Amino acid sequence: MKKVVVGYDGSNVAKDAMKLAFERAKLYNASVEVVQSVVQSHTLKYEEIRRYEQSLENDSREICGDSDIEFKTHLLVTHQTTGEAIVEFATDQQADEIIIGVQRRSKVNKLVFGSTAQHVILNAPCPVLSIR
Repeated sequence: MKKVVVGYDGSNVAKDAMKLAFERAKLYNASVEVVQSVVQSHTLKYEEIRRYEQSLENDSREICGDSDIEFKTHLLVTHQTTGEAIVEFATDQQADEIIIGVQRRSKVNKLVFGSTAQHVILNAPCPVLSIR
């Protein structure tokens, strides 16, 4: 079965990306792997991790609706950047496609903070579909 990986952060553009992932999964008879990355730190508490997991699961169920698309949610607690975590996850899962939301940012913001989408697009092991 084909796998579609979608990067998720709770933003409106990420919700649109997840909707698109479910539409494409239905079209291609694929499963959806919903991925959210959280930076591991000594201040991150177990309760916060559980809230992230619950929110991720609830949002996925709400967006999936009554569709019979197979999906799993994955909260990645890591020291990697979000882009690195998504690429590594997609590689490990042998994903057929990655879908990510892209937010408009100034050139200075991209230079200073980097770009998750840019990293995923340049390093992904499979095609990447971006939505804004």
